[in-house]
Amino acid sequence: MQRRNFLAQASTLALSSGWLSACGGGGSTDTDTENNGTSSGTPTTSTNPVIRTPPGTAAKSRVIVVGGGMAGATAAKYLRLWGDMIDVTLVERQSSYTSCIMSSLVLSGQRSLSSLVYGYDTLRSRYGINVVLGDVTAIDPVGVKVMLASGQVLSADRIVLAPGIEFDAVPGLGTPDRMPHAWKAGTQTSLLASQLAAMPSGGTAILTIPKVPYRCPPGPYERACLLADWMKVNKPGSKLLVLDSNADFTAEKDNFSQAFYGLHANVIQYVTNADVTQVDPVAMTLNTTQGQFRGDVVNLIPRQRAGSLITANGLANATEGRFAGVDVLSYASTVSGAGKVHIIGDSSATTQPKAGHIANQEAKVCADAIVRLLAGGSPDPAPVTNSACYSTITMTQASWLTGVFQYHAASASMQAVAASSAASVGWSSGDFRDMGTWFNALMADTFA
Repeated sequence: MQRRNFLAQASTLALSSGWLSACGGGGSTDTDTENNGTSSGTPTTSTNPVIRTPPGTAAKSRVIVVGGGMAGATAAKYLRLWGDMIDVTLVERQSSYTSCIMSSLVLSGQRSLSSLVYGYDTLRSRYGINVVLGDVTAIDPVGVKVMLASGQVLSADRIVLAPGIEFDAVPGLGTPDRMPHAWKAGTQTSLLASQLAAMPSGGTAILTIPKVPYRCPPGPYERACLLADWMKVNKPGSKLLVLDSNADFTAEKDNFSQAFYGLHANVIQYVTNADVTQVDPVAMTLNTTQGQFRGDVVNLIPRQRAGSLITANGLANATEGRFAGVDVLSYASTVSGAGKVHIIGDSSATTQPKAGHIANQEAKVCADAIVRLLAGGSPDPAPVTNSACYSTITMTQASWLTGVFQYHAASASMQAVAASSAASVGWSSGDFRDMGTWFNALMADTFA
């Protein structure tokens, strides 16, 4: 199958095949997915070919991928699958990746954090990717070099950066442990789960939503719905204050407004235009543009920006200097002199949402473009991507939405195709049950 056809079919088959990605929650229980959440992240079977480089054969070109999340791992894999003798090195500071997708179910006790951990063994053994564990301290976009904290310098023909997001400092917060964001899955997720479990019945939890753009537009709203449903059962009489910095729901307005003002109206209090200006972790108070609020548990999700590697190397030239401008035909940086540096995933500034599925899609477009460029060609002039998401509305029911993006030459951007966008009317237990299948498929496509 040709690469362009692969991408197009991935988009059009998203719903019928169940190959969708959630942003922050939803899916089956651990018993359904535990085998795919081991440290290797590898299903018991795979139809992917084993990529072997014959002994003594020199690589035709080299690509360094920095960041082993949804974007980086996918790019590394598909550069090896589609490339002609491309030597691929994946640099990552952690030995494994913990999925943000599905992580809100850890808060409700429906998944374990360990079920969301994926390693890099298969990328090494099946695809011949060189995995280097270490911190990148700087890059040379002109010389196409990557400098590591160890002093090692890696050289390549192209660099792909996928460092994810960083958080703005919140005045008064200091360490986030008293008001965890849990927006990067890991210790923060476990910490917030324990704080919620210890909250007294009749207590108050607060969830804040940062200004757009942020990772996974529906994510905070679906987390609020999931927690509201959990609180009804486990913390009767409790309230959930949702303090939104935005003027309205930023995604799935129909379903989330029905859930907030209908299904969960006795638990959720929704406050818009509530920018957090100062916090006091000792008193557990938040000062906002809509007044002061106090909670027994505070899930404080700060405003987000590109990973520090982007800003430190002068590549954050879009969205008021918060994210990296890219040419979406190849995801090459638009900074002068940095055309051999490609930036994908949450750190890039595009018209597409920041979420796991779109990161996987961007990575494939980027990999395809690099393969063409290294062969002396040009990127595909009409790439297509698909963004899709399930959202937990209760602990047993979910909604969904999907949208296809097509390159628009006049604006040089990815534009939503209205005829290919759809959303569920309401929510159902059937959609909730299906989530384990598509989650496993997405993670296998990335890590297996």
